[in-house]
Amino acid sequence: MVLINKYNMKKILITLTITLISVASAWAQRFAFVDSDYILKHVPEYASSQKQLAALSDQWQREVDGRFQEIDRLYKAYQADQVLMTADMKKRREAEIVDKEKAAKDFQRSKFGPEGELAQRSSTLVKPIQERVSKAIQAVAESENLDMVFDKNSEVMMLYANPRYNKSDVVITRLGLKPGAFAK
Repeated sequence: MVLINKYNMKKILITLTITLISVASAWAQRFAFVDSDYILKHVPEYASSQKQLAALSDQWQREVDGRFQEIDRLYKAYQADQVLMTADMKKRREAEIVDKEKAAKDFQRSKFGPEGELAQRSSTLVKPIQERVSKAIQAVAESENLDMVFDKNSEVMMLYANPRYNKSDVVITRLGLKPGAFAK
């Protein structure tokens, strides 16, 4: 039988207290969130880059549409003239239509594909802005001793967030911009 004397009891209580404090401090991590869409709406360069990208996209889409309209016109003309053509003429016209369709699809892919010009331009214009915002978020996190910062608009599901943990305006201020109403 083990006897617990006063000295052993104090030792156990101190050990238990230290354990509880270390467990509690592990749970006391500091979290915050930002709203990246809200922040980006306050960055004038971002709005400007989005307008540039939209203008390029519209221009290239008109070119793609024009190419496919030309193909459609050629195909309808081919169908109308088909009965009067020799087999050799048919093959040449079919090859012309197929070649133009392939060229139109290649053009479309070169402009709008995952490695296309639009994606490259977007990366060139938006990446520096994203890096600037990321550095501002990191600076806010370090200055406020935050352990984690979530993005309200990312894939991480956030079912509830207390507004006091929203650091979006602090990030906007850190970027040297004025928080408040959405930028126009």
